[in-house]
Amino acid sequence: MKYLIITIFFLGTGIVAWSQSSNCNCCTENHDDFDFWQGKWEVTNKDGTDAGNNTIVKMQGGCVLIENWVGAKGQYTGTSLNFYNSNTKQWEQLWVDNAGSNLKLTGNRIENQMIMKSLPFEGKDGKKYLNKITWTLNKDGTVRQLWEIIHDGSVANVAFDGLYTKVD
Repeated sequence: MKYLIITIFFLGTGIVAWSQSSNCNCCTENHDDFDFWQGKWEVTNKDGTDAGNNTIVKMQGGCVLIENWVGAKGQYTGTSLNFYNSNTKQWEQLWVDNAGSNLKLTGNRIENQMIMKSLPFEGKDGKKYLNKITWTLNKDGTVRQLWEIIHDGSVANVAFDGLYTKVD
């Protein structure tokens, strides 16, 4: 009986130690590239008017950033999943909103910017465009999000230009 209790004790201790020391699958520098976007934010348009509020949290063991957007009037909302894909060596974003729209982007961080682009799509005018969104970490801790519509390598339209300021 004494040996059984000792065996169970060491077996149990080993299982607990193993479960607490499991590998962290998303603990690489690449997985942290977009961490500057985490937090609760007030977002203003380029002209200083209120654009809305955004909350970005890291979940699933550090494997995903989840964004929850609420527009200034509270009627427009959206959510995105952002993650580093180790197979493609790129960040991916999937955005879905309450208007039924979705947007898929891929890209990477370059210095203080996360730059993601969509695949080309055909506009109502029959021309090919792509979405390009750049998040820039500013020296004062704010983040600028610039969403451009690109045609033939040039900016055809700016869909959004917002400044994120952290809420304590």
